[in-house]
Amino acid sequence: MNDKITQEEFLQRIAVNKGIIIKICNAYCADKHYREDLAQEIIYQLWRSAGKFRDEYKFSTWMYRIALNVAISFYRKEKNKQALVSYTDLPEDLEDKPDNATEMEIAILRLETLIQELNALDKALMILYLESKSYAEIADILGITETNVATKISRIKTRLKQQFANNN
Repeated sequence: MNDKITQEEFLQRIAVNKGIIIKICNAYCADKHYREDLAQEIIYQLWRSAGKFRDEYKFSTWMYRIALNVAISFYRKEKNKQALVSYTDLPEDLEDKPDNATEMEIAILRLETLIQELNALDKALMILYLESKSYAEIADILGITETNVATKISRIKTRLKQQFANNN
């Protein structure tokens, strides 16, 4: 148990930042049961690591780092292809979408699907990038340099633009 943080404080911080866990679980697992398993594992690992949290860092940055590491490990361990949604599984004509789905909503769904198909690190980069995290924050969370973050994001964006254009 952490000497610095009580169980009540821990649960309160998790509740305030639960969106982080939800986003990561949704990005790494399409299947509801896998998302639930991953969320439980993330919370467990956060609690186990709570004693290592240092107050000079933002709790959300520390939480992202732990949650992404757990998700990447979970993703690699499971390698359950059925848990991932492939772009090719989407209907080509998209007529199955609700009548009120806008062109933008359909485009966002396509982009999310393409991001889900990225490898674990690239997916983590895009999750953080789309969360409007700075390159410095992303580098701190993922343990890579800012230059590496910038280079990887640029390459991923180029690749996603090409894939998106090819699938339209």
